[in-house]
Amino acid sequence: MPNHHIFSNITPNLTVEIEDNILLVALNRPDKRNALNDETILGLETIFSHIPDGVKCAIIYGEGKHFSAGLDLSELKERNAVQGLYHSRMWHRALDKVQFGSVPVVAVLHGACVGGGLELASACHIRVAESSTFYALPEGQRGIFVGGGASVRLPKLIGMARMTDMMLTGRVLTATEGVTFGLSQYLVDDKAGLEKAMELAKKISNNAGMTNYALMHILPRIVDAGQDGGLMMESLIAAIAQDAPEAKSRLQDFLEGRAKKVGE
Repeated sequence: MPNHHIFSNITPNLTVEIEDNILLVALNRPDKRNALNDETILGLETIFSHIPDGVKCAIIYGEGKHFSAGLDLSELKERNAVQGLYHSRMWHRALDKVQFGSVPVVAVLHGACVGGGLELASACHIRVAESSTFYALPEGQRGIFVGGGASVRLPKLIGMARMTDMMLTGRVLTATEGVTFGLSQYLVDDKAGLEKAMELAKKISNNAGMTNYALMHILPRIVDAGQDGGLMMESLIAAIAQDAPEAKSRLQDFLEGRAKKVGE
C-alpha cells in the first residue's frame, strides 16, 4: 500500500506517496493551476532533503489540468530588491535538492509548464510530457527575469537562442516542439504520463547506485568543466564505479550470459 505519513504535515500543497521503492510527489494546488508559492517550494526542499531509506527514484507530477503555471505572482509584489534576491536564492537551494539529491527524479508534465513550473521541471533528470503540455517563459512580458534557475538549466536543454526567443517574444512551445527541442525526453498521450514515468522509475531503480549517483552529481560537473578537467573527472568516477561490488557482480552476470544483451 502507498505510504505518505512521513511527509503528511509539510504542506497541503504537496501530497506524497511511496509505492514500492518510488516516491511520488504531487503538486496539489489545482485551483491555482499549481502555482508555486514559498510554502510549496520549501515543502519540496524538505521532501528532497529527507528521502526515506529504500527509495530509489522519485516522480513529480501535478494534480488537476496543469503541471504548474509558474510562480505565484501574488507573492511577488510584496518583495523589495533584497527580499527578491533572497527569494531567488531560496528557489536555487530548493531546486538543487531536486537535481542534486539522493535519487533521480522524473517529472510528468501536462497542461501548463510555464515560468517557475518549467524551472522545476528542468531541475528533474527525466521529463515525460503528455500531449496537452505547453511551455512558456512569460517573465519577459511581465517586466521581470527568471529567478529559479532557468538561465542556467534551460540553455543546457534547448540552447541559449531558443530560451532568448521564448523570453523576448513570449513564444509558447507545444508538447511536440518541446520534445524536439529537448524540454522533454518522452512524449505520450494525455493521461499516460504517470504510467510511463512509473515504467522509467522502475528501470532507474534497478540501476547500480553509483551509476545513478554519477549521472546526477558528476555528469553535470563534467559538462560544466573544461575538457581536461572533465576527462579527469570521467576517469575518476569510471574507476570508482567499476570497483563497486555491485558493478563487478553485474559485469560477471553479463560475461556469463545471465544478463540481457542490448536490444533483447
